[in-house]
Amino acid sequence: MMGSLQESFSAFVNNRWFVFVAAMWIQSCAGIGYLFGSISPVIKSSLNYNQRQIARLGVAKDLGDSVGFLAGSLCEILPMWGALLVGALQNLIGYGWVWLVVTGRVPVLPLWAMCILIFIGNNGETYFNTAALVSCVQNFPKSRGPVVGILKGFAGLGGAILTQVYAVMHTPDHASLIFMVAVGPAMVVSALMFIVRPVGGHKQVRPSDPTSFTFVYSVCLLLAAYLMGVMLVEDLINLSHTVIVIFTVILFVLLLLPIAIPISLCFSSEPRDPAEQAFLPEPQKEEAGKSEHMAHEVILSEVEDEKPRDVDLLPASERQKRIAQLQAKLFQAAAEGAVRVKRRRGPHRGEDFTLMQALIKADLWLIFVSLLLGSGSGLTVIDNLGQMSQSLGYDNTHIFVSIISIWNFLGRIGGGYFSEVIVRNYAYPRPVAMAIAQFVMAVGHIFFAYGWPGTMYIGTLLIGLGYGAHWAIVPATASELFGLKKFGALYNFLTLANPAGSLVFSGLIASYIYDSEAEKQAHHHLQNIESTFSSLLGPEEPLKCEGAICFFLTSMIMSGFCIIALILSMILVYRTKIVYTHLYGKSHT
Repeated sequence: MMGSLQESFSAFVNNRWFVFVAAMWIQSCAGIGYLFGSISPVIKSSLNYNQRQIARLGVAKDLGDSVGFLAGSLCEILPMWGALLVGALQNLIGYGWVWLVVTGRVPVLPLWAMCILIFIGNNGETYFNTAALVSCVQNFPKSRGPVVGILKGFAGLGGAILTQVYAVMHTPDHASLIFMVAVGPAMVVSALMFIVRPVGGHKQVRPSDPTSFTFVYSVCLLLAAYLMGVMLVEDLINLSHTVIVIFTVILFVLLLLPIAIPISLCFSSEPRDPAEQAFLPEPQKEEAGKSEHMAHEVILSEVEDEKPRDVDLLPASERQKRIAQLQAKLFQAAAEGAVRVKRRRGPHRGEDFTLMQALIKADLWLIFVSLLLGSGSGLTVIDNLGQMSQSLGYDNTHIFVSIISIWNFLGRIGGGYFSEVIVRNYAYPRPVAMAIAQFVMAVGHIFFAYGWPGTMYIGTLLIGLGYGAHWAIVPATASELFGLKKFGALYNFLTLANPAGSLVFSGLIASYIYDSEAEKQAHHHLQNIESTFSSLLGPEEPLKCEGAICFFLTSMIMSGFCIIALILSMILVYRTKIVYTHLYGKSHT
């Protein structure tokens, strides 16, 4: 009896679905960057910063969130738990020190030092992202799309989850939100860091896997709908603390629901799919094969793509024999001149590129600039959401941070799902989904520009959806056009579009326009009052701007940038039609 229990427990701990669920929980804490819109007002008032200084902190936050080269390198050297521990320590030290400064427990640091602390704190989440994605992609080699979409989605939902936890703290001290951002993720990651790791998931394929993914998707949608409802109720109705606690308990129950999958798998006698498992290669053998037979890789892959469906029903030895015969015929034809194999410089679209090979391709720069304009404009809204809602007269800025976090989550889930439908069902280029997302964002910026009653809700919905969709569509597009061999380096390069966009749009454009409008309003206010006392006190307080005018010009500029991004995406669609027809069209002809 004891041995049976021990065996079941061991199977549970090493189950790839248990690792996936633990990675979801870690990712739900990895969205701390989305809370910057909530913590920036308290930093601004406590340290007497102007909007340009806050914008610089926002750029430092975005750099920390996007510069993942160190995290990627350490994940190759250290075990996964070691990389997660480094991330948790960075998160704790960076944001913990910011909290100590804001609450006056340590001396005030210069702005450049505060930028470094924000960078260090936010850079911790790159370790959470990398460890979770690498582990789960290795454990689910045949389901990379759904796995990446769900994990990136939970990272986008993190802001709303942490905001709800903060509501339970029921404290008038807004600086305590910074404390929670410092301590909360570090505690969760420390508790789960030994669980998230590769566990040979390619051997754990079961017929029920599609049903399990459907269940996880259902929980994701239920979680998003529940959070949205809770946030709206809390914003519109003055609830008692007991009701808020009950809402938060239900939230945690929903977060715990996916654990039912590994529990049911470990204690059920469902057989694995023998047909699928027989043909799943060992990762070690697969890598060895790549290094030994790199010259034959393209030909073998083409033979695999063109083989009749009934070949899959043959024994493995017979399949290998047929492939060898076809390969021999190809080489013979090439030798006789019937097939000309031309030497070419570098790979073609759809094959494996190195980062240096990809950097000289126009397609990569079309993706990068389109991403910079699209997601950069969305990030400008996320970083300035606190000031945008305050300028329009909203007291509770946290509600909009939560709403944009939820729609960001749904954008990632939906962007991945619908772009997959486009390529699988219609063999049409995936970047068309990015163009649609950029059009949605352009409309959202216009709503923000005019600041009509209720438009904050519509604007956050549209911007959140569009921004989130970018981060489900772009990684998949890059992997299709430039291969998976150096995908990590390519992805890390593309993520640099985020801080670059934030630096230009938020750090220069939005903050400059906001401060100039605030100065105009302050000057007009002083002229009306004509009081020496007011003029003496005026400069001591941070400049505040009121009304839709504060972000009108910024939002119109952002909308224009999204239209340019849309045009670039459609150029990419035109250039890559042949590639997507080749990749996905054969199965539908």
